[in-house]
This record gives sequence, structure tokens and C-alpha cells, in this order.
Amino acid sequence: MAQSSPNLPEQLDRHQVSVYLGAMVAGAVVGWSVSGSGSVLAALINPALGALLYVTFLQVPAADLGRAFRDHRFIAALILLNFVVVPVVVGGLFTFLPSEQAVRVGVLLVLLCPCVDYVIVFAGLAGGSRQRLIAATPILLLLQMALLPFYLWLFMGPDLTDVVDNRPFVEAFLYLIAVPLALAWATQWAANRATVIRRFEDGATAVMVPLMAVVLFAVVGSQLPELDGLDRDVVAVVPVYVIFLVVMAGAGMLVSALFSLDAAGRRSVVFSGATRNSLVVMPLALALPAGYEVAAVVVVTQTLVEIIGMTVYVKVIPRLVPARTV
Repeated sequence: MAQSSPNLPEQLDRHQVSVYLGAMVAGAVVGWSVSGSGSVLAALINPALGALLYVTFLQVPAADLGRAFRDHRFIAALILLNFVVVPVVVGGLFTFLPSEQAVRVGVLLVLLCPCVDYVIVFAGLAGGSRQRLIAATPILLLLQMALLPFYLWLFMGPDLTDVVDNRPFVEAFLYLIAVPLALAWATQWAANRATVIRRFEDGATAVMVPLMAVVLFAVVGSQLPELDGLDRDVVAVVPVYVIFLVVMAGAGMLVSALFSLDAAGRRSVVFSGATRNSLVVMPLALALPAGYEVAAVVVVTQTLVEIIGMTVYVKVIPRLVPARTV
């Protein structure tokens, strides 16, 4: 009996890394060649990311999220990795950064803040636990809000601690986490009472790969033009970002093994340690005083390096952390 050929969603899922790379290339072409496209694509990022997270949250029943929040070993591993190990790693990389203060501030802003949005999607694609990462989101956001001024003081001295505005963190939590999560729960409640909503919920997973492709297209297309006219100091941070991704893969595996997590938990911890909160800290970088304009470009550079790195992580991390992890 002949097997039926895979449908479009199955084909997209099977070739998701190629789809993401294609979306990034297309975004780069549009960003460089279409005048004025950057601002349009920038306005698309948050709505597309919110829709992507809504679809992601649909796959996490509220009961599962409650159980994940009580997974103290997982949350402890995330806290240790992101707020103890990452600052140590950044401290080691700090000596290799250009001496320009604005460049260093940009690197610190982006590397010291763990991601709370698309890390959930990338970790899920690699077989990680979405529900546990969602449960940890408020903790990660609150801790980075509280600790970022301290870290800036530790690395740069007291002059910059007063210029960090926490409003972008609050807005990100509301618009990218709280609202999509509330809508997802409302959809789950309605799906138990209406067949048409249940069918919508069941079909929503089919758009995950296209939505991620839209996010990557918008991020690359809007941010790549900002890199026009890069000076050597900004180019010099690219190897630092690459080294960070490599080091954090190993660090994440070690920390998650220390807490004896299962394979899904270990993969999630690895992704949390490697992905940074670039879309949220960008407004912080833009709000820095005159003379620090290059900090935002440094953050953009990290975004592009990380997106490429995550497409690699999705393929590599499941092999490094196999399903039967002892």
C-alpha cells in the first residue's frame, strides 16, 4: 500500500531550518534593496512574534503550565545558568571587546539578559519543554530587570546605572507574554465548548513554521540596514557573539546535568542560556544618552548572529542531548 505524501505543514516542519535560512536571506535582500522597508518590517516584528507565541502557548495546556512552575530544579538551573554562569562568561569575553565604551555597553545589555520570547519556539523545535520555559518567563524577566543595573555597575562603574529604563521589559511581558498567553487560554477554554474553535486550535500548529519565518524575515530585513557603515569596533564583536553561543552550549549542558534534568529540560536550559533578550533590550540601547548610538548597532549585530546560531542549535542540540539522557 502506497504511503501518502506529506502535506505542506509536514514538509515545512521537515525542512524548517532551510525555510528559516531562506526567510533570512529574503529579509536581507529586501532590507538592502528596498528603500524604506526597514521601518515597515520593524513594525511587523512584535505583531508577528506575538502571533507566534500565541500559537506556541496554544500547545501548552494550563494544567501543564501549573505543573511546570513547580519544577524547582529546572527553574534553579535556569537561574544559575543565566544569572551566575552567563555573567562569568561575559566577564571572560569582556577583555576581548573593543575599548570604546558604547560598544561595551551594547554587548553587556544584550548578553546579560536572557530571552523570554522566541527561545520558547526554538527550544520547542529542538524537543525542549515549552511549558517549563513559559512558566519561568516571569522569573527571568523580573531577575534581569533587577540585576541588569548591578551588572552594568560591576562591569562599567556607576555612571550608567541610572540610564537603564525598565519600561521595555514591562511592555514586552504584557504584549509578548501576558496577552498571547491569556488569548491562548481563552481559546483552550472555548475549544472545550465549541467544535469550530477546537478545529482552529488543532490547525494552529500548522502555521508555526511560517510564522517563525515571518519573524526572521522581519528581524533581518529591518535590522540589517542598520549595520550599514559598520566600523571595525562593531565588526570585532561578531567573534565574541559566536564564542558566546559555543561556550553556552557546553555550559547549559553542564548545568542541566548538575540538576539531573530530563532531555527536554536540558535542551530548554541550553537554549535559555544561549538566547538573549535582544528585541527587548533594543529600546534600552536606543534610550542611551548621546554618544552611545553605536550600542544599538551592537545589539542588532547580536540579533543577526544569534538567529543564525539558533538555526544551527535546532539541529545540533538534539544530537548533543539525546532523548535518552541518563
